[in-house]
Amino acid sequence: MATVYEINKGINRSIEFKGIKAQYIMYLAAGLVGLLVLFAILYMTGVSIYICLGVILPAGGGLFMGVQHYSKKYGEHGLLKRAAQRHLPTGIRSYSRTIFNQLRATRHAKETNTGTAPADL
Repeated sequence: MATVYEINKGINRSIEFKGIKAQYIMYLAAGLVGLLVLFAILYMTGVSIYICLGVILPAGGGLFMGVQHYSKKYGEHGLLKRAAQRHLPTGIRSYSRTIFNQLRATRHAKETNTGTAPADL
């Protein structure tokens, strides 16, 4: 009897397979393809099949556990947000007030041209 896996759980919900969500399914698939290629390379170079399996099986288990961990920890889009957050600066340093004075002068010029009262920051 064939095993049937439920992949999609509803309308407008992301794909989920065995607890792994969204883009993590692609990461798992790419990792498994990489392990398949590694197994083929090891086997073709003449390494014993038991050594090949001894390397590939723990690596595959680690890959699955790692991807599942990231899926649970960061959620559907969290890993991408985490990667984007690394590109943000922790702080901005300015050793001169001239840029702020230029902003103030530009704002003052706009307010006098439109005749409106200054807005609160």
